[in-house]
Amino acid sequence: MARYTGFSPNKFNRNDRTVRAADTRSAALPTRTSFVDPVRQPDKLSVIPAPVREVETVKLDVVDPVTKVVTQQEVVVPVKQTSQIDKIQIAQQAEIIAEEIVAEQNVQTQRSRLGRVYTRFDQVDDVLTNNVETVTRGLFFGNTGSLVSMFTSSKLTAIQKTYYQEVFSTADPYFSVDAASEFSIAYGHFAGSGSIDPTGGNLNNDTPSRAIYKQYAQTLLDPNDKKFTIDGDDKNSIYVLNFNRARMREKVDPGNIELSLAELNNAVENHEHTGSNVKVQTSSPGFIQIIDDSSLNAATLGEAGQVYNLISGSLDGGTSIHNASDPVHYGLLFPQHGVAVLDADKLDTAFSAGGANFGTVSGSNVQGDNAMKLYRSLSGSNELTSNDQNGGVQARSSEQVKSTYYFVRAKNADYNYSNNPSYVTGSLGQLVFNSFKNDPQTYITTVGMYNNRRELLAVAKLSQPLLKNFTREALIKVKLDF
Repeated sequence: MARYTGFSPNKFNRNDRTVRAADTRSAALPTRTSFVDPVRQPDKLSVIPAPVREVETVKLDVVDPVTKVVTQQEVVVPVKQTSQIDKIQIAQQAEIIAEEIVAEQNVQTQRSRLGRVYTRFDQVDDVLTNNVETVTRGLFFGNTGSLVSMFTSSKLTAIQKTYYQEVFSTADPYFSVDAASEFSIAYGHFAGSGSIDPTGGNLNNDTPSRAIYKQYAQTLLDPNDKKFTIDGDDKNSIYVLNFNRARMREKVDPGNIELSLAELNNAVENHEHTGSNVKVQTSSPGFIQIIDDSSLNAATLGEAGQVYNLISGSLDGGTSIHNASDPVHYGLLFPQHGVAVLDADKLDTAFSAGGANFGTVSGSNVQGDNAMKLYRSLSGSNELTSNDQNGGVQARSSEQVKSTYYFVRAKNADYNYSNNPSYVTGSLGQLVFNSFKNDPQTYITTVGMYNNRRELLAVAKLSQPLLKNFTREALIKVKLDF
């Protein structure tokens, strides 16, 4: 069989019959192919489609092998070749990046031989981020965990004292500017009993004790809860101890808080005599100790976060709960707010019944100055405890700290010379010791942390100078807390 391709019109004559090949009508690429049998005269011409070869114009990045300059050129290629061109282009780009990395490493090697000033951190090998640690410390001034000696403030006005008392360590702030505020104490009553309107009626019966109760109820309780519930009973009368926010940091550490309360002398009729007239029991006085129940039970979660019960127990010599199967309940602890709410009714009971003889003033239109009862009981408890116990308040703060570790590596060829003026002498900057030319000796004392603009951001001090020379390498771990 003879095969002809029809790129242009032509004739084939046999037995006075003329067959004209198909006109492609294209001079660029063939689109069809014609087949004619010269032996058998065909009744019709068989036409079979030719394979299609599509083309497209692509832009190629061409790299000059000498100057490394990249230019773009347009090339017409078949579609099937574009994938090969992509592979070639990717290979060329990878080669360029590899050469840049090698060149940078060579420069760094040369600099290290001449004396390096800065070293860039490798973000994979040298930097460890997002490390979370729980840090606890003593809650009171100087990071101490116990407050046994305390003072009220003489700077508070008479109206302020009807609402709360602020407790300081070291001294009364009226006499010392170094006095440190530790916590505040207050008394609250749901109906406003135990206090009077200090303005003479301008508060519309919103007495200080009622304002205190409502304030803490709104802050600590769920929206539909109006009263504090302690050991299953709603309480109208409460005492509040609110730790200084700056001391507390993130929260009061559950399991590390203890309140020691001395028994008050109800014989002096604390319900009538308030303020400085409140006394600690002098005849065989006792004291109670209160801790949270985090060692027994998980926290209850509410709108205010975690909530623990305050029960009878001690931290002296380790956590010890008095009668763990049925402890005495004294109140609630809200660690994330740094607030302890105490049941006034329980504190009013006799010492033999687990109370402290507070004798809380709860009459209407009477200024009971009840906050002073809690202060007298706390401050007087340390004198009643044994030598191996602490009275007053024991507490620790707790916070989660995010840290980033930077590993500073000084290899044997790095940082063996110094820019310190003591390293050279004379107007020409000659080395102090000639031996330093071939055997330099330096002492690393400080690590500076810089940004990309070489602006100093942080400084890390070593505990002692670290000798560095060509025979020594150093690894220094720098920790930044956020």
